[in-house]
Amino acid sequence: MCGLSGYLIASGADAKVTPETLLSMIDKIKHRGPDSLGVWVNESKTVGLSHARLSIVELSEAGHQPMISACGRYVIAFNGEIYNHLHLRKLLQNEGNDLTWRGGSDTETLLACISVWGLPQTLKATVGMFSIALWDQEKNTLTLARDRFGEKPLYWGWQGKSLIFGSELKAIKAHPDFQAKVDRGALALLVRHNYIPAPHSIYEGVEKLLPGHFVVIDAALGVRSYTPQCYWDINSVVSAGLGNQFSGSDDEAVSSLEVLLNQAISGQMLADVPLGAFLSGGIDSSVIVALMQAQSSSPVSTFTIGFDEPGYNEAEHALAVSKHLRTAHTEVYVAASDALKLIPSLPSIYCEPFADSSQIPTFLVSEMARQHVTVVLSGDAGDELFGGYNPYRFAPRLWRKLSYMPASLRRLVCELGNASSMPTKIGRLIEICDANSPEDFYRKLISQWKRPQEIVVGSIEPTTLLNQKAHWPLTDCFEHWMMAVDAQTYMVDDILVKVDRASMANSLEARVPFLDHRIFEFAWRLPLEMKIRGGKGKWILRELLYRHVPQEMIERPKKGFSIPLGQWLRGPLRDWAEMLLDNSLLEKQGYFNSDAVRKVWLRHLEGKVDLSRKLWSILMFQAWLVEQ
Repeated sequence: MCGLSGYLIASGADAKVTPETLLSMIDKIKHRGPDSLGVWVNESKTVGLSHARLSIVELSEAGHQPMISACGRYVIAFNGEIYNHLHLRKLLQNEGNDLTWRGGSDTETLLACISVWGLPQTLKATVGMFSIALWDQEKNTLTLARDRFGEKPLYWGWQGKSLIFGSELKAIKAHPDFQAKVDRGALALLVRHNYIPAPHSIYEGVEKLLPGHFVVIDAALGVRSYTPQCYWDINSVVSAGLGNQFSGSDDEAVSSLEVLLNQAISGQMLADVPLGAFLSGGIDSSVIVALMQAQSSSPVSTFTIGFDEPGYNEAEHALAVSKHLRTAHTEVYVAASDALKLIPSLPSIYCEPFADSSQIPTFLVSEMARQHVTVVLSGDAGDELFGGYNPYRFAPRLWRKLSYMPASLRRLVCELGNASSMPTKIGRLIEICDANSPEDFYRKLISQWKRPQEIVVGSIEPTTLLNQKAHWPLTDCFEHWMMAVDAQTYMVDDILVKVDRASMANSLEARVPFLDHRIFEFAWRLPLEMKIRGGKGKWILRELLYRHVPQEMIERPKKGFSIPLGQWLRGPLRDWAEMLLDNSLLEKQGYFNSDAVRKVWLRHLEGKVDLSRKLWSILMFQAWLVEQ
């Protein structure tokens, strides 16, 4: 795992690319790759790449980047892992290509594939996670590319006459042409979702490259708009899977999934450095660890975070699973004081405002794991693939009941009901009961602030997948629609962002076996009843896990990787929050409707309702703004 950055100067501009600027940019994200830094500038000094390396595969200088292809045409800065790169080498050789390898790095493999097959075919042939910056010295084009699911980040945008890009915004901000202007539309998205959906970023003029896309910038054309091209599309996979449903028995489905997961885990356990896994004791991480341990001749290193508050602590369950599987287990307990120490660093770690409070335990468990290993496997994405989130079970039933009420009556309830004075769940129901369709119902259900434009001063909220019907997955099944949308929104811009930034801030590489695209494709061939059955989600994962771990060790209500944020904001974090939510400060900054924010804050302090999720996006933006 690594970090990359660089910039291209538009044709006709007087400026030149300098190694000093490239080093300044990459130095800001050297936590992503502390083992070595590298820069490359073309002869005309119109484009430059920089790279920070975390050595995982091929620890020698043969893996140093930026790397030039054997044919001399391509130069690459690559962040990520290609798990099937040895297989790709065999394919190239079987085709009769005369290749001499300098080393064993997947970067060299990637360059060889691009030289022979071209970039689009190479991207489709890969199994892995990555972001790529590729300079073609023959065509004078820069290509930026991102993996299928967006496991690895990539920001890009024009600033003046410079096209600037990087793994994190910190690198882009280090460029002298960068102009920092908050995008109020993106801020509105943040307060709705607690994250900023791609392609938006917190800054005007800077985008996230969409997962499964690449964009080609022609240096000769100057400053202009470019449209990224899609090479792999979740909606196409969904349509293909639903049109070719798995027809085997339950046992055959479980066995097929086990084969695919074993294959993915085997590929992701390849590393020339120590490797382990996160273990929460839940279904997803327990499946990953069980299959890892079955393939390993020695105890797998596992890591767990725990809390002193019983309602949030799953460490004891993780310990039980660890003992059963005989892993080498390490755990750490988190108190409010630990969170308080970490919170001032969150804006720097996440580089743009990010408000999933489980970022705190994710960072802390990554910090602990890095003391023992360099790579971890995680159980993320199991919920999106196999129907694990609670709304997949209750939202369809709730919508059916609400839809029996006349729309006019539901609108009246929404208008007259004082949602903020109600218990949390009832208040949320009042807020969303005026929905006019299942899709609108879900959008409101997952929104923290129902009307962000009333909270963010001067904002116009951009459209996203959730309200772009033309881009919705083609399915009449509400459960499948929610899962497919989450896989393109919440999973990408919340879950994967959280894991990437928290792990890479500690120079730890996190790998996600469930996001092997072959597993994703298989999951969408499964009928809904193999995902949600008997009122429980992840049926097929449960059945697979029971082959390795006793059922009674796993069956318990889903807690999620959460913290007692509501309690902490009324207690040890209260002074910090009060400072950031000060009415005069909010009015001076001019981003938020201070009266509306203060009203919610005071309601939360009363203790009758937990409004911490609404407040956390405001607090994370405020903390980020202070750091700027």
